Amino acid sequence: MATIKHLSSKNSNYAAAESYLTFQHNEYTGLPILDEKGRPKLRDSYLLDTLECSESSFAMACLIVNRKYGKNGGREDVKTHHYIISFDPKDAVENDLTMERAQALGLQFCKENFPGHPAIVCTHPDGHNSAGNIHVHIVIGSLRVRTVERQPFMDKPCDWEAGKKHRCTSAMLRHLRVAVMEMCEQADLNQINLLEAQGDHVSEREYWAQRRGQRRLDHANAKLAAEGQQPTQTVYQTDLDKLRKQIYSVLNKTTTFEEFSALLMQEHGIAVKESRGRLSYCPPGRTKFITAKKLSKKLEKEQVLTALSQNIQLAAIIQPSSEKKPDKIRKLVDIQARVAAGKGIGYERWAKKFNLKRWSQTLILLQEKGLTSEDALHQRIAELKTQHDDALAVVKDMDARMASLKELRGHLVVYRQYKPLAQKLQTVRNPAAFREQHRAELAVYEASCAYFKANGLRTLPDLKKLDAEYQTLSSEKNGFYTRYKKAQIELRELRTAQQNVEAFFRKEERSHAVPQQEVK
Repeated sequence: MATIKHLSSKNSNYAAAESYLTFQHNEYTGLPILDEKGRPKLRDSYLLDTLECSESSFAMACLIVNRKYGKNGGREDVKTHHYIISFDPKDAVENDLTMERAQALGLQFCKENFPGHPAIVCTHPDGHNSAGNIHVHIVIGSLRVRTVERQPFMDKPCDWEAGKKHRCTSAMLRHLRVAVMEMCEQADLNQINLLEAQGDHVSEREYWAQRRGQRRLDHANAKLAAEGQQPTQTVYQTDLDKLRKQIYSVLNKTTTFEEFSALLMQEHGIAVKESRGRLSYCPPGRTKFITAKKLSKKLEKEQVLTALSQNIQLAAIIQPSSEKKPDKIRKLVDIQARVAAGKGIGYERWAKKFNLKRWSQTLILLQEKGLTSEDALHQRIAELKTQHDDALAVVKDMDARMASLKELRGHLVVYRQYKPLAQKLQTVRNPAAFREQHRAELAVYEASCAYFKANGLRTLPDLKKLDAEYQTLSSEKNGFYTRYKKAQIELRELRTAQQNVEAFFRKEERSHAVPQQEVK
């Protein structure tokens, strides 16, 4: 799934762009990383080419065109535009994407979409997330060196005349997203629909806030580990990520919008409102609402109502939050080990009462289930393990089938929605102009056609039958999931009870072993 991101810079030091692409920099501070002699360290691997720079460097080419047209002299002028195309990490394995191939795609993309601009095209083998995603940096000078031939996506003379500045408008970004989708389709690379939001929306600011927070948390946990203490948190969450998870937790167990909004306020103090057909959320401590668009595609009105309707069939197995749950069987405390580690007399007294209570719960549980013998307990645990694993395997298989049906349904809806446009393209007087006008819609339509072809679907299924099959799978999955959860809970209880029995008899053996040693 290739993505494209845009950044603009007002830095008048044009050489800084090339320096960033070729030398190692600290990802948090942006400062260059120096070797033992105080010199910047080159990146381990990269490919770099320039366009429209003649014999000059990129920095010199930008300065020459600035002086020629008398522009970019102000501090607030945008000097360069930086586009980053990140490819799917799976492309390197599944589709033979190499750095050389990615660099060639980046050069062609730059020539087609930024003609006439001095540019650097540089490919790196990995990103900040260390996921192995090959990505291409395209840095262009904001001023055009020469007049170029007008392309269909250019709507004003400043888009092709020499001495004019590049405009990164919403229409231009839309065109570039479509161009990335077309490029991946032609190159047989993995791709998603970039024209619609996909899942959680994580902004650049939130991404780096999470990275910095995780770094601080890792340092703090390393200190705790060195002192012999157990960290209580290993994954850092931003405020927006916490808000998403709180909303998801409520969304998964409610069936109506009124219940959803009431439970959000009751459990987490989150207010939700609808305005002009859009949902917004306000966590405690804030006065300004956050739109669903800034949080996640899944939290917008249509998706929320769909999720609530799907939860209706699960209402029978959803427990009210106010229902009291029975105490869980917990492990016995090793009192001798804790006392040896420095715990005092007060802790020892508390632990004896704690162990007495847990041991009585363990005995009651085993007696109720008729598992008073060791062999019966082992046999029941083995049976539950088999039931647990079998139900989980079926649930995962049905999840995969439901995901496949959902993907097929999405392509089917897109195909039916834009098929009239594709048919109209065959009859219009000016097909080129019509295609450019509806380029995004036709690109999505053609991607759906390619999906059908790749999966060998010559006759498209009926949408109602797909929905019925999805609902049937969902009902069956819920039944197996209930079995899986029931087996998981009982298995966890019996394993804890088994550990308590073993710990109790080990303690008895130690207590009887001490007098024997004294007699000797």
